[in-house]
Amino acid sequence: MKRTVYLETTVVSYLAAWTSRDLIRAAHQNITREWWTTRRDRFDLWVSQFVIDEAQAGDPIAAAERMAELKGIKVLAVPQGVQAVANRIVIAAKLPQKAGTDALHVAMAAHHRIDYLLTWNCRHINNIDTKERFAEACKAEGLVCPRICTPEELLGDSGYEE
Repeated sequence: MKRTVYLETTVVSYLAAWTSRDLIRAAHQNITREWWTTRRDRFDLWVSQFVIDEAQAGDPIAAAERMAELKGIKVLAVPQGVQAVANRIVIAAKLPQKAGTDALHVAMAAHHRIDYLLTWNCRHINNIDTKERFAEACKAEGLVCPRICTPEELLGDSGYEE
């Protein structure tokens, strides 16, 4: 059985963007493209309406490129009460209010029992402090937090249950 992956918006943004002149960002873009071409088929991919909303924002040409990458990716239903769960995650994880959508990504993936939340957002989602707090907040809600990682961390995973 394939493992499930929730694609957070930064992954799609890195995938669709022109290669950056910033060396670290360019490396992340290349890793993302490598994962997309060599590993994504090993997983069952999901996004939420929140990813779609973020991907559609900004420059219309860039938004169209992001949306093209999302074509065919399944969209999770937004469950009743997910905003309240996300609000509690913001508080528990000590996130700034502007990171509310980041908490929504975690809440959506946890609610739908997604195995991995794939992101390049290492400020508010994929860092040692927030991952631990996300896990605790999800547990308090009766949920299991997905494993939060970057495409680089997921490059070697087969995507299949053993």
